[in-house]
Amino acid sequence: MKMRAGGKFYSLPVACLAAAVTLLGAGASPAMDACEESGLRTVKVEIWASKRFKKDFPAIGKAFAEMGNTDVVLWVYPAENPSRAVAIGRCVPAYIAQHVLRETRERFGEPESLVNQGFLSPWWIGIGTSLFDENSQRRTAPGEVARLMDPSLDPREFQALYRKYSAQEKTVPGFGLELANPKLMKAR
Repeated sequence: MKMRAGGKFYSLPVACLAAAVTLLGAGASPAMDACEESGLRTVKVEIWASKRFKKDFPAIGKAFAEMGNTDVVLWVYPAENPSRAVAIGRCVPAYIAQHVLRETRERFGEPESLVNQGFLSPWWIGIGTSLFDENSQRRTAPGEVARLMDPSLDPREFQALYRKYSAQEKTVPGFGLELANPKLMKAR
């Protein structure tokens, strides 16, 4: 007997074995973080760069991909200067994120704001992204990006520090008033 799953046919014993392994594996360590459960995956790095960098795209892509386990995509930003925002997903390993931050500082200058992880895919990095409005991010204070690049940080410490530095303001200016931030993400 065959079962259809996602366009492929699997035999019933194979499907039962896969289900048992999945259920046993999920129950074996419930405290394991969701990022660690999925193992090391490819991190998608999307970079929006000014059209003046277009001739350098191959070199830029190669530099950002040096750490491995990355899929780098470069986009031409239609105006002169793209946003100086950086977005790092919650499952991105610290060594990849730090490499991307280092390359970003070297090639495009100091990041000016960090996007809250609640808006991001876990395995995604965005450089120069204007996908998120100002209420979805927080301006960086002097030294914050340098502290994120500390090589002694383990992945959990890096992610905790990123979450701290990208925490949104609870109120935002609007219509001459201080209003509740409509994009405020609740802490998980």
